[in-house]
Amino acid sequence: MPEKFAIQLIKPISSVKLSDEQGNELLDESQQSAKQFELQKENLTHVCRTLQNATDKIKEFQQNVFKAYKEQIAKLSVEIARKILMQKIEQADYEIETIIKEALKDAPTHQNLIVHLNPADLSQYQKVGKNDKSELPDGIEFMADSTIGRAECRIETPKGIVELSIEENLDRISKALGKVE
Repeated sequence: MPEKFAIQLIKPISSVKLSDEQGNELLDESQQSAKQFELQKENLTHVCRTLQNATDKIKEFQQNVFKAYKEQIAKLSVEIARKILMQKIEQADYEIETIIKEALKDAPTHQNLIVHLNPADLSQYQKVGKNDKSELPDGIEFMADSTIGRAECRIETPKGIVELSIEENLDRISKALGKVE
């Protein structure tokens, strides 16, 4: 076992110089390691920048795809609603009184009203109206009008005309879906 020894100095050590090759090799290895570390750091920084750019491009692509499909989804939704409504109308699976009530909400007045209905709807309303007490205001005159589609109505008031049509409602829905972010 090597012997240990102690040296007592009068002044503090101000610098150290390695004089053998092993010390120089350690210094060279340390400097090379520092250079390699810096190179790796630069490479990782470059990779991070590249990944951030790729992420930004993917986000932009995702937003563009969503916008494109959003319009298609909105159109498809309206077309599905149209098909369902047309099927219900074909099967006479709707309540004309509910449709009239909805149109009355937009009427500026509820006096001296003339409600135009498709002849088939008017016939159906008159059958149901005899069996059930109608919730519609009194004083409404009903007219058969073959220019009015099934499940639609037009209300004449002294202050104007209110129309409730399937196409107009589907157009409003389509516009509303187009505005949704």
